[in-house]
Amino acid sequence: MIARASRSKVPGHLKQPADMKTILVGYDGTRSAEKALARAAQLARAFGGTVVVISVVAPEPVDTSGAFGLMPYSTYEPGRIDPRADEAVWQEHRAEVESFLGKAGVASKFVGVVGEPVGEIVDAAAGLGADLIVVGTREPGFLERLLGGSISQGVARHASCDVLIVHPAE
Repeated sequence: MIARASRSKVPGHLKQPADMKTILVGYDGTRSAEKALARAAQLARAFGGTVVVISVVAPEPVDTSGAFGLMPYSTYEPGRIDPRADEAVWQEHRAEVESFLGKAGVASKFVGVVGEPVGEIVDAAAGLGADLIVVGTREPGFLERLLGGSISQGVARHASCDVLIVHPAE
């Protein structure tokens, strides 16, 4: 008698698709953010999840002179914001997001915050118990690569849940 080999050596708990009930998307109105939103909608439909969209408005950067005559850098000063301008951005983003996700038949929520984008996205995901964060990316320039200043890379490094980085089309 010939024994049959098991078809799968994968443990049972890995055979089932992961629950993706709460998917957080970073959205800033750019083409890459729109692609991330579309991918999140696909996943939410597939898993029966909800898309939570976060739009982060960074405070106005404050230029600071570099030490020893080196290159100047920017920092964020939390008190320097214009609430009316922020609300206008969020209203525009909310309208775009609700229209797109409504047509896609996906349940959604919208959150607008002021702060440093990486920290706000990661904190929101942790607070919501998100199963996945979806962010768009664009090809970074030389200086961004040198300084590691990409929001998508920062989110991937600091998030405690899975992160999907949606790349631009070639």
